Amino acid sequence: MAATSATTLSIGSTACVGSKANSTFNSKTSGLRFNSPNCLRSFSGLKAASSIGCEVDSSFVGKESCAAIRHSFVSRARKQSQRSYNYVQPQASYKVAILGAAGGIGQPLALLVKMSPLVSALNLYDVANVKGVATDLSHCNTPSQVSDFTGDEELANCLKDVNVVVIPAGVPRKPGMTRDDLFNINASIVKNLIGAVADNCPDAFIHIISNPVNSTVPIAAEVLKQKGVYDPKKLFGVTTLDVVRANTFVAQKKNLRLIDVDVPVVGGHAGITIMPLLSKTKPSVTFTDEEVQELTVRIQNAGTEVVEAKAGAGSATLSMAYAAARFVESSLRALDGDSDVYECSYVQSDVTELPFFASRIKLGRNGVEAVIKSDLEGLTEYEQKALEALKPELKASIEKGINFVHKQPVAA
Repeated sequence: MAATSATTLSIGSTACVGSKANSTFNSKTSGLRFNSPNCLRSFSGLKAASSIGCEVDSSFVGKESCAAIRHSFVSRARKQSQRSYNYVQPQASYKVAILGAAGGIGQPLALLVKMSPLVSALNLYDVANVKGVATDLSHCNTPSQVSDFTGDEELANCLKDVNVVVIPAGVPRKPGMTRDDLFNINASIVKNLIGAVADNCPDAFIHIISNPVNSTVPIAAEVLKQKGVYDPKKLFGVTTLDVVRANTFVAQKKNLRLIDVDVPVVGGHAGITIMPLLSKTKPSVTFTDEEVQELTVRIQNAGTEVVEAKAGAGSATLSMAYAAARFVESSLRALDGDSDVYECSYVQSDVTELPFFASRIKLGRNGVEAVIKSDLEGLTEYEQKALEALKPELKASIEKGINFVHKQPVAA
């Protein structure tokens, strides 16, 4: 990115430093704009300003998050102005590991995480071909140091002292393949990787992307239990893509500004277990019965839409990477002390009789601070029926994951 006289530092999962607005990877960014030349003294070698304005047109972080970011940085700037110099220094202090970083999701995800000003070290792991990815990313002038790790013998070093582990490893879905078809391959991959996480960074936030998430998260939980290090507050199934899609489709359908739209998506992360709560959409909007049916089905089948459009060339990789980066950034903000971080995620839960369920959660330094149960109150008749309909399928997927681990003991 060429530096010019006006530089923008975007904060959030879009976080980047670049020349004006046309350098960012998203047409709508959430950022802090610095308009004079004596700020960010050591950030990527660029000079910026002492005045701060928060641009909130972003689908990565909501308005509440933008307000929190604005307050945090304005407070820092005021404190700094009392000294003999005046600048805002982003605190890049967290270590992130991506397991499966050479894959279709892993590569764009690694790029987006590399752009976060909160990341000091980015460890990339895969069974092959990850060195080139790491070398390529290391040329990006953002603060995090990139390291590559290949094969089982280097996995432990990859995970040492990591704060957030993201697992997109596994095989992608192909045309005609259901998420259940992925189970045997991806279940084994997740089981082995989680075993290494338990041994090397048991206190880390663990983000599971590998499908079928409805089963792989219970698999991870059982492995961690057998290792004696299970903390349900720190294990997350990344269902953010369902929210991203719901927000996008609703905004398009109702001609709304995307930044304003927030649709909670609960249940699970496959087919009918994906349950968008359109009645809880913010801002409040009215849907006809036909629109509810159409939008619900499209959100549930959006992954298949991508698989078919790619015609055998892969599944949803770019949108998944974007959604995963948003969840990583939310986790990092929570770890960094932001008290206003909310996301939907598939976690251990008691909001229903099922042991795992996706719903809105509040994130904090120790992981899940609260599960927002109120979203399941006052549902429409359509949503209540959909909720009851998804439970048997989700229950079966959870049990399938648990049984997989019990049939294959975890190595000590």
